[in-house]
Amino acid sequence: MVLELLENEYSVYKFDPRHIISEDILTNDFISITKTEDELSIIAKENKLNGFLDVENGWKIIKINGILDFSLIGILSKISTILANENISIFVISTFNTDYIMVKKEKIKEAIEILIKNDYEMKSIVNCA
Repeated sequence: MVLELLENEYSVYKFDPRHIISEDILTNDFISITKTEDELSIIAKENKLNGFLDVENGWKIIKINGILDFSLIGILSKISTILANENISIFVISTFNTDYIMVKKEKIKEAIEILIKNDYEMKSIVNCA
């Protein structure tokens, strides 16, 4: 399976669930928006959003390349187990087509090395430090 390291650093922003999202946010190259009755969470590049209640900075994103069929089983389970066994925590985003694994930037080099040792291919490993 081929993985790709996205170039930028990302943050997880927490907003009040009543926060109104401006349309210009959608011009970012990567963004994930999740709203519940309790909160609004947005994942975007670091230092790109304002008006948040809380923020967790310092994330890098590994993309699972290719379109993943809904019938595929265990892809995230295997990756998360490999990284958990090395005490590397993750934050996962799933979309219709694929999955993204977020790893804190201070652990990304170690995470990539471990995944390569476990037969994952990295398409891009620029800017991992």
